[in-house]
Amino acid sequence: MTKPGIALQLYTVRSLAHDLDVLLGAVAAAGYRAVETAGDYGQDLRSWHELLAKHDLRVVSSHVSLAALRTDLKGVIAFQTALGNRTLVVPWLAERPGNAAGWQALGSELAGLAQRCREHGLTLLYHNHDFEMVEIEGRLALDWLLEGAALGLEPDLAWMVRGGRDPLALLKRFAGRCPRAHLKDIAPEGHNLDQDGWADVGYGLMDWPALIPATIAAGAEWLIVEHDKPLDPLLTVRRSYRWLTDYLARL
Repeated sequence: MTKPGIALQLYTVRSLAHDLDVLLGAVAAAGYRAVETAGDYGQDLRSWHELLAKHDLRVVSSHVSLAALRTDLKGVIAFQTALGNRTLVVPWLAERPGNAAGWQALGSELAGLAQRCREHGLTLLYHNHDFEMVEIEGRLALDWLLEGAALGLEPDLAWMVRGGRDPLALLKRFAGRCPRAHLKDIAPEGHNLDQDGWADVGYGLMDWPALIPATIAAGAEWLIVEHDKPLDPLLTVRRSYRWLTDYLARL
């Protein structure tokens, strides 16, 4: 089994500081050697290159809004290519289709954007939350979105569970289309309410002994740690990294 790398979604540490040097330094100190970005933090390419080199980090994927892809795909591709990143991810839908045809149409649009990305050597993925787990006309919204679309998926396993679905079944369904995966954990009911019920990876109820091998089998090259609302971001990133590193070492 080829073991995946471990990266951190920088959204997890967004509350620490707006200084990219401070953020990347904290991430590197926790043990990470790769990150997934969410925005440019107001820094130009030169600053990004200098700070990534300073902290011995690389960008393995970037969350880019659908609006940016629609209005400035050329600019996004140029920036990400120069950054050394080859994987883009649509992270969120501010406006969501209300029927199967709408989800199919969105899938077709994203497939078109993905094709344009491929022409420049980049891959486009879609990141789920719980609203894609809703059943519409007998199928999940996510199924309508990805049906027939030349588009990859960045499965967020805990959001699948929050949406009432079995992530193992979805990983099997979309096997071969999941080069990145988001790992966050879910606290027991009534716990971590001040963190919206999330937990550090390995400290909640997610069945990682089943999920991590299934995620790797689905094609994950990078497991990306994320916590949507950590009380102590540094503790979260350290604990999640240590737990996941120890677990992968035993595979």
